Amino acid sequence: MEKILDIIEGISYEKGIPIDNVAQAVKEAVIKVAKETFDPNFNYIAEIDKKNKTLHLYQVISVCDNNDEAKKANSNYITLQEARKHDSEIKIGDELRYEISLENMSRSAVNSLFRELEYKIQRLVETQLFDKYKAQVGKIVSGSVVRVDDLGNTYVEIDEIRAILPKKNRIKGEEFAVGSVVGAILKHVGIDRQNGIEIELSRTTPKMLEELLRLEVPEIKDGDVEIVSCARIPGERAKVALKSDLAKIDPVGATVGVKGVRINAVSKELKNENIDCVEYSPQMELYVARALSPALVVSVVLNEEDKKAVVTISKDQKPKAIGRSGINIRLASMLTGYEIELKEIEGEKQEEKERQNLQNEGNQKTNLDILSSLFKG
Repeated sequence: MEKILDIIEGISYEKGIPIDNVAQAVKEAVIKVAKETFDPNFNYIAEIDKKNKTLHLYQVISVCDNNDEAKKANSNYITLQEARKHDSEIKIGDELRYEISLENMSRSAVNSLFRELEYKIQRLVETQLFDKYKAQVGKIVSGSVVRVDDLGNTYVEIDEIRAILPKKNRIKGEEFAVGSVVGAILKHVGIDRQNGIEIELSRTTPKMLEELLRLEVPEIKDGDVEIVSCARIPGERAKVALKSDLAKIDPVGATVGVKGVRINAVSKELKNENIDCVEYSPQMELYVARALSPALVVSVVLNEEDKKAVVTISKDQKPKAIGRSGINIRLASMLTGYEIELKEIEGEKQEEKERQNLQNEGNQKTNLDILSSLFKG
């Protein structure tokens, strides 16, 4: 194994793996092949001589008591009496090392060594890539589309690896052509023994909206505005709750931008998804009321035990609160974490209020008539 350190350094540079990791992989590969080639019951240790850039393999034998019958029968032990024939000062528990020549390895052993080393280096590469992409879970990554299969799954090449954007994680109506650049949330990273690293992407998760806002709005990126909660029905509508601890910053205004330029840029990336920005309030009744915008509510009563909100609303505001196909109330519920029940103002109370208004108008008219007759007289 002449100049093994040169080989290790070459692999480290080519694969981008720390040199110590490659060195450890080489030693483990040599030990495994030695067990297969010589004796699987022996204990081996491999060491690299950095000065001469060579690798040495040793069989390690431990010194045991002369009367320890169990260890005497084990090939990895030598009695103190026998050991002192080699070294008069050796003690129980010390080790003897016998170097094994790697130059006399058979061709099949050499081939096994290269296969084992190739396997270990591949595992190191995969582990390094796994750690790299694991750290990016929940972040937006981008790459080029290389294939779209018959099921509508999109395969995206991101740097040195291929990821999958399943059809279920794609906004309804989106189509991607080979060669187009796609940005998506890195949703999951796993390792499969047969296929190696598997990466799943998503454009439908609320995290996608949050990360786009973080990229587009400096105040969010800098932490001056915080995204408290986010709810989406992908490609249709979304609601995002925002807050700021700085009195000088309007969290909604900062996120929307001048003439809506910031929020429109995010909406365009999400296939024109309609995005409502809501200012968060620690007063949950007010928060629920704001979440139901553009509807105007009369009152909100919370049941904290059941996480339920009973919202009283007028008849003309009810359609706005519900939204088309119930989308507004669903998003408000998702955003706040409360099950929302709408309670329309009772008809009798509304009619009584209208009668009272008419009566007040009549009284005002009568008073005006009396004043008019006085002046005429």
